[in-house]
Amino acid sequence: METYKLTRKNMADLLMALSGQISLSPQEILMEAWGTCDPSQGMPSILVKVLDSPIGNTGFSLNEIVSLGNQIEFTNFPQSTVQNWVKRDVRALIGSPLHGKKYTTTQAAMLFIVEDLKGSLDFESIRGVLTLVFNNIEDRHDDIINPIELYSAYASVFDRIHHHALPTATTAGDTSVNEAIDQFIQEECRSLLPALQDVTEEDLTVVWHVLIVAAMTVQSAYYQATAKNYVKTALDLRRTVDLPDQ
Repeated sequence: METYKLTRKNMADLLMALSGQISLSPQEILMEAWGTCDPSQGMPSILVKVLDSPIGNTGFSLNEIVSLGNQIEFTNFPQSTVQNWVKRDVRALIGSPLHGKKYTTTQAAMLFIVEDLKGSLDFESIRGVLTLVFNNIEDRHDDIINPIELYSAYASVFDRIHHHALPTATTAGDTSVNEAIDQFIQEECRSLLPALQDVTEEDLTVVWHVLIVAAMTVQSAYYQATAKNYVKTALDLRRTVDLPDQ
């Protein structure tokens, strides 16, 4: 249901709550997003499951990750496509299920990141970009930044662009709107770096560039989704106009 769409920041917070990285509960995250988390109101079954999941011990099947991903705004998560990713295209990044026969919240975040990057990048580029910040997939201690934290970081930048007022260029000679957004993304990504502890300047620069890439690809996905909505509206209008008189 459209009512239950989540922003990427909502989803990042939800994953953090499920993994015990923040003090907020999944219920509080969903209530913050919608003002309710009442299953009787038609909440998608995957989110009902999330509310019943044990904190710090949550696992997802691939189907459940797909269902969860499709609750994110401006996202299309086809199940067959994701199955191909984990078997072939990003197998080295995602790895086998690490929570028994299920995937961890961190692995879910990795798939959400891949989905975002796939809008603009090929898989070779995605593997190259993510390898810059993630190392051994089975040891999160050697990451420059944790996958959920990376997802949360660029999600917060996208959230600022689309859910808060931004300065715009309105007079001749000013920076164009696109350039203003570009600069805003760069500055917002840079502002997130001080939160990283015990990271070298070189690694901070790497993280900064990866955040910019991710934020810009999500921005691109937004434009693509918006264009498709306009196409659908235009086609619906044409069908209405072409209807014969009754």
